[in-house]
Amino acid sequence: MTTPDYTQPQNWLCRPGRADPCSADQSATIVKADGSRSLERFTPAKDARFDCFYVYPTVSMDRTPNSDMQAGPEENSVAAFQAARFTKHCRVFAPLYRQVTLSGLQAALSGRPVAIDRAMAYRDVKAAWEEYLAYDNHGRGVVLIGHSQGSGVLKTLVADAIEGTPVQKQIISVLIPGTNVAVPVGKDVGGDLKSTPLCRKASETGCVVSYVTFRADAPPPPNSRFGGVAQPGMTAACVNPVALRGKTTTADAYLGAKGAGLSSAPQGPWSSDGAPVTTPFVKVPGLLSVACTASGKFSYLAMTVNAVSSDARTDTIVGDIAFGGGILKDWGLHLLDMPVVMGDLVELSAVQAKAWLGKQGAAKQ
Repeated sequence: MTTPDYTQPQNWLCRPGRADPCSADQSATIVKADGSRSLERFTPAKDARFDCFYVYPTVSMDRTPNSDMQAGPEENSVAAFQAARFTKHCRVFAPLYRQVTLSGLQAALSGRPVAIDRAMAYRDVKAAWEEYLAYDNHGRGVVLIGHSQGSGVLKTLVADAIEGTPVQKQIISVLIPGTNVAVPVGKDVGGDLKSTPLCRKASETGCVVSYVTFRADAPPPPNSRFGGVAQPGMTAACVNPVALRGKTTTADAYLGAKGAGLSSAPQGPWSSDGAPVTTPFVKVPGLLSVACTASGKFSYLAMTVNAVSSDARTDTIVGDIAFGGGILKDWGLHLLDMPVVMGDLVELSAVQAKAWLGKQGAAKQ
């Protein structure tokens, strides 16, 4: 099957300088512990000095095993939810690709025969990446950003098409939450990625941030699809983007005002007064903490709601995947992988880009 032509603007979900999902409103209502509120407006960078290349997660509602190249409401929504905030610091490029759809994934998980083609999804993203490098990059540093299926595709792209090539030196960092990245136990490199280590300092570049999220009081069950790897001697990477060395830290979350998406329960009132929120996002300073945690064979980012009786805000943060009248515990807080630390991811990308740009300047002297 022919690879999409990424010289055509319609084959990109997001590109700089146009009205698309990555220019969506990112304003947030800040709800403080006493219930008081303020508005945080969002301003994208006017002259971004680095780029972000984003690959979205499994969202397509197409009924075929692989999606078409038409952006539906679901692709537009997830880009606005996950990628648009990065325009605070970078130019965002996000290709459409023929991903494995939700219906294809459900059929495969239930054991029904279905002709899903993961290789086609990867080939599309690889073709978009090559088009971006050839005509848009111009030697700029790049942050690779994905989630879930998008993270898996980017992990393969790094392993197969970036590591050991000249373009590797342009990679500022690889932010790929929501997928399992195998690393040798006690080490930061040498598993799925052979020369791209885990990020351990904000000043490091060319490194990877990967984690999967579960509630602290609901660790991965034995059948969890996230947080564990099959390879002997390996563990799933967990890099806390709030504190790269893994301490328990308060997260800079940007949560959807109405919830975490169609697969989750709707979010209830944000504060005891029941006042509505009119912005797309909500910030709840100090309410959520995260820490990399190990439980049996699993390694994951544990989210804690810091509930105290004097706090006027809700203690119920939705994000579990609801299915068949129950909760899919083996998916954890997959829908919150990015929102729970979104502010931290965005600012980490900027700090890493500054370090990368500094190294480029030093190399020219």
